[in-house]
Amino acid sequence: METASDAPPMAPGRAGRNLPAAIAVGLLLGGAVLGSVYSPYRWTFVVVVAAAILLGTVEVVRSLRTLGANPPLLPLLVGGAVMVGIAYHSGADDLFLAFVLTVLGIVVWRLADPAEGTLRDVTAAVFTAAYVPFLAGFAALLAAPPDGPRRVTAFIATVVCSDVGGYVAGVFLGKHPMAPSVSPKKSWEGFVGSAVSCAAAGALFFHFLFHVEWWQGGGYGLCVVASATLGDLGESMIKRDIGIKDMGNLLPGHGGIMDRLDSLLPTAPIAWLLLIAFVG
Repeated sequence: METASDAPPMAPGRAGRNLPAAIAVGLLLGGAVLGSVYSPYRWTFVVVVAAAILLGTVEVVRSLRTLGANPPLLPLLVGGAVMVGIAYHSGADDLFLAFVLTVLGIVVWRLADPAEGTLRDVTAAVFTAAYVPFLAGFAALLAAPPDGPRRVTAFIATVVCSDVGGYVAGVFLGKHPMAPSVSPKKSWEGFVGSAVSCAAAGALFFHFLFHVEWWQGGGYGLCVVASATLGDLGESMIKRDIGIKDMGNLLPGHGGIMDRLDSLLPTAPIAWLLLIAFVG
């Protein structure tokens, strides 16, 4: 007689995820983000973003070290927290300034170590600073205006629609791989599902949240699906180069923090720019 201990573990779904765990973790993360941005103390959203990018920075640095690079961690963590905080408090110009100062801090910090590998380590650190905290700073910029909570909602929810629409369409209809050498499970049918769901979500958000033309929201949604897909494929390419499946194992059903931020980070500046252009 087969006992519970003899039973095989639950296999991941067709798309390679433990779906119940992924849904539960996704709901918890969404609740934390939206709860903070809609709270009377909106600065708590910046704290949530800063915590996420600090964890993501650690994951990226740890992964890059497997390739032989040794990017300085402390100036990345300090500069990353400053970038997110100053973006919310002072705006885009000071976000750029904080990024430049972080790069200078990385160079100065690395001067204390032997010269061998300096270019490799500094390049890896600057890549990390640009990829994680600098792009995350645009999420803080989205939260800063009076209607910031609605902007953050339109940003995050549309990216989630890209993920969910692509997942559903890919599982049930996916037959033609989009980039088999980078992400074998990502299909063109899934991309179409992402595009349709993002365009519909963008049209609805722009009409009901911002009271502007629905077609502007549709265009916003299509831009979001493009940047989110490129972000997903870009991180998959990095992971294949490093030789890992996930950036970490902190989030059951998802992997690491960076496995959830991969689509959000490159989309944040796109959403910020388009919302300024269409909403004001």
